[in-house]
Amino acid sequence: MHRLRVGLWALAVLGLLAGAVPLALALANEQGHQRQLIALAGPITGWAFVGTGVYVWSRRPESVFGALMTAVGFGACVGSLRVATDPAIFITGLIFIALPYAVLYHMLLAFPTGKLPTRLQRALVLIGYASALVAHPLQVLFQDTARAGLPPNPLLLAAAPEVVGAISRLRFAVGLLLILVLLAIIVVRVRNSGRTARRRLLPVVLTSGAVFLLFGAWYVAVLFGAPTPLQESLEWARIVALATVPFGFLVGMLHSRVAGASATSDLIARFGTPMRDQRGLREVLAQGLEDPSVELAYWLPAEGRYVDLDGRPVAIPAEGDDVRTATLVEREGQPVGAFIHDASLDHEPERLRAAAAAVALTLDNERLHAELRARLDELSASRRRIVQAGHDERKRIERNLHDSTQQRLTSVAMALGLVHSRMNADPRAADDALRQAREGLAVALAELRSLSQGIHPGILSERGLTAAVEDLAYASPLPIKVTANLAGTAVEDVETTAYYVVAEALANVTKHARASGVQVQLREVRGQLIVAVSDDGVGGADASRGTGLRGLSDRIQALGGSLRVDSPTGEGTRLTAVIPRD
Repeated sequence: MHRLRVGLWALAVLGLLAGAVPLALALANEQGHQRQLIALAGPITGWAFVGTGVYVWSRRPESVFGALMTAVGFGACVGSLRVATDPAIFITGLIFIALPYAVLYHMLLAFPTGKLPTRLQRALVLIGYASALVAHPLQVLFQDTARAGLPPNPLLLAAAPEVVGAISRLRFAVGLLLILVLLAIIVVRVRNSGRTARRRLLPVVLTSGAVFLLFGAWYVAVLFGAPTPLQESLEWARIVALATVPFGFLVGMLHSRVAGASATSDLIARFGTPMRDQRGLREVLAQGLEDPSVELAYWLPAEGRYVDLDGRPVAIPAEGDDVRTATLVEREGQPVGAFIHDASLDHEPERLRAAAAAVALTLDNERLHAELRARLDELSASRRRIVQAGHDERKRIERNLHDSTQQRLTSVAMALGLVHSRMNADPRAADDALRQAREGLAVALAELRSLSQGIHPGILSERGLTAAVEDLAYASPLPIKVTANLAGTAVEDVETTAYYVVAEALANVTKHARASGVQVQLREVRGQLIVAVSDDGVGGADASRGTGLRGLSDRIQALGGSLRVDSPTGEGTRLTAVIPRD
């Protein structure tokens, strides 16, 4: 910070000198080009932009506007050197005469976020810089300034008025198009902004918009051959208007800071009084930030998502969004929520930090209500799914018993009847029938064993969760490492649910993951059973698509636990279930 302060002081002194040089040249050279105009507006423009830029830079080092405004100021000072009668100094000023407007164009398109979010805006700024730093200097190389009564051009390659005219007309046509697009973008931006953003935008838009309106009118006058006095009047008006831009920027910024400080103080004071209801928080925050579009989002750590006060999911704006953005709220180092607001407020970080600190406690309290609502909604939905799953499971068991086991037992009964009828008359046939009955009974027993295993695995009751999971690992076609650190046994429902979590996870890995290995961990932490299954497969699993994991999630939530699936594409999948043991 000390280095920045020293550097800005040096920049301010340099800016003072940079403005003084063209002023001294204008006062000393009675025949200087645009002497009166530069003596009046040149130093004022340069000093105003440099001074305001240094101030903004010192208050908000992260903002690009300090650097951009300083660049406009120095560009205006260098461009004013065209008042000199010395050819080298004169041509230096002439070459950089268009640079301040290219930087100002960049500044306006980036205002108020400091970013150029779209390809169109980046292309417009690039074209503006190319016109000022490439096309215009190229034009100067063929411009015989002495013929126009100005100091001679030391960079003159060849006097070519037709080349100068062609480049000039092209630059002016492109410049006029750039201005029209800029004005359209600004109008849309002002129309779509909230009250707070408009208060910040209007002083800048009115001053700088006037500059570019006059610039566009001057382009039209030159392209269509308007009288010279009109062209000169428009140029005078544009340069004078340029000197007002930094003051407009400063007024907008100071107005925002004063209004923001007052509103934030009021916001903090109002949090000392009870809310009319829970929704009063959003109203108070909207008034404090002067942004009626504010939305609140509450963080549910167990589920890793944001919800509104009614428990509905809330989408946080993506990073780089130039319309809406979010400020995260923490309490004691832990996230409790966020408020979504107009992106223009990002340029008032102190105000946002104060608002976040003021709402943290209330937001944390409301988060509990939102979490409860979300859990109640999810619990209602999961109960409906559990009831439906139970109904479907009964139908599946009934269908399996009817279509397979029942039919097989019927065949056994018929075979035994045949044995009874042929036992004396045809012993050989009776033996065959008896053998078929015995085989049918063996198959029926196997089917019943498989069916009962699907309902509740016997090994779980006989040998416990660790042995049951190891049995699953043994039966899997993949190499599986089981690590268990359990203290005793848990409630039967808990162990059964944990078993099926592992079974479903291993089934999904086998079917979809294309993994080479799996790790299963069973451990107890502070009275909770934690089951983790991770693989090194392709990832990209979505727990919301399959009914298997969703059904398990319902069962886990019914026990007061949670299920989380982390599956970044190409990085494998990790399924973690946390279930209270008691």
